[in-house]
Amino acid sequence: MRRIVVAAAMLWLGAAAPSAQPPPSGAWQDAAGYLRLFAPFGTRAAAYRIFVTTLPIDALLGRLAQDPLLLHPPGAWVPAPVLPADAFGQTGRYDRSRLARLYGARRPVVARGPRGAGRPAEAWTLVSPYPSRDLTRLEPGTMLIVVDLEWPLSDDPRRDLRDTYK
Repeated sequence: MRRIVVAAAMLWLGAAAPSAQPPPSGAWQDAAGYLRLFAPFGTRAAAYRIFVTTLPIDALLGRLAQDPLLLHPPGAWVPAPVLPADAFGQTGRYDRSRLARLYGARRPVVARGPRGAGRPAEAWTLVSPYPSRDLTRLEPGTMLIVVDLEWPLSDDPRRDLRDTYK
């Protein structure tokens, strides 16, 4: 029962909290409306934030190169065309076939990488172009999906999302 109360409180606090702070290096707009589509269902959704910008992914990567908190393990921040399902993952509640039809033969360009002070605190995914919320058109610009890796999954504060991916 205690876990249910804690989970409900976390959801309420997430909903009552001010809008997520936009990331540096760009004209970002909070796009919380996409969380229903691309974030997992349940309390883990609180670890996700989504932003959009009209800037193309290459311009953003150039600006982000100045961010001292970006970490650069091999393969990070390298833009590459991928299938829509690989760009948006399998955790969201979006219609996978509709998204695939929307992109058609076109593939979204995706760049991923960690951000944090010496140790990853967030996982970033940049996607360009990105779908409209109703999955009827592709929007110019770039979507940023941020996963807070320090968001707790349990009552144990020493455990965070980084422990899940070991």
